[in-house]
This record gives sequence, structure tokens and C-alpha cells, in this order.
Amino acid sequence: MAVTATATDTKRIAEGYAKAWTSGDVETALGFLKEDVVCDAPPGRIEGVAAYRPFTQKFVDVLARATVTKVLADEESAAIVYSFDTQWIKDFRCSEYMTIEDGKIKHITTIFDRLPAAEAAQAAKNAQG
Repeated sequence: MAVTATATDTKRIAEGYAKAWTSGDVETALGFLKEDVVCDAPPGRIEGVAAYRPFTQKFVDVLARATVTKVLADEESAAIVYSFDTQWIKDFRCSEYMTIEDGKIKHITTIFDRLPAAEAAQAAKNAQG
């Protein structure tokens, strides 16, 4: 039986998840996810916490600064808008839309433009020689 959540509950879950991973605490962030979480992101579909961990850690490892611009929520879902600085990109924008089930994040759709990341990675590679 599903637990009824309020928009405040859902927003608290989304904010806790965002605060954890943007501060580099991947383990706490993963605690907000259902074990069978599904993430649809530009690199492709990621299924389960074990597969989601390296996806998140890879980004956290290059993160220099993160700002949560806004979290919007209703009883079943939340949307988060972020701005990041990484080692190579300044003011990189990302959004995540998530559904919440029984107090945990069940599905995440991550949206970002891969082109700036690819261009920055290529520039860094070229600079190394």
C-alpha cells in the first residue's frame, strides 16, 4: 500500500537528495533512492542504485560549485533546477524531474546539454597534449 505524501514531504525528499549529492555526499544522496530507481539521462538509461552510484560519483568528482536554483514539488513529483561549475565548465545548467513513491525517489529524468561537457572534455584533452 502506497504511503500518501504531501507536496512538503516530496519537496523535502528532493531537497535532501540535491543537498547531499551537490555537497559531495553521494552515499547520503543514494539513501533517498529506491533500490530499483530508474534514471533517464543524456548518456542513456540507468537502472538501480548500484548503476546510479558511478554516474553520480563521476560528476561529483569534477564538481567545483553547485547551486540549487529552485525545487518545485507536488504530492508525487519534484523538479530541481541546478547551476554548476566544474573543473572545465562554468555555469553549467541541469534539471531533474523525479517521481516519489513511498518516501523514496523512484524515477529521475536528468536533463542537460551534453555539448558543453563534450567540448570542455576535448579542450582539456587537447591541453594535456
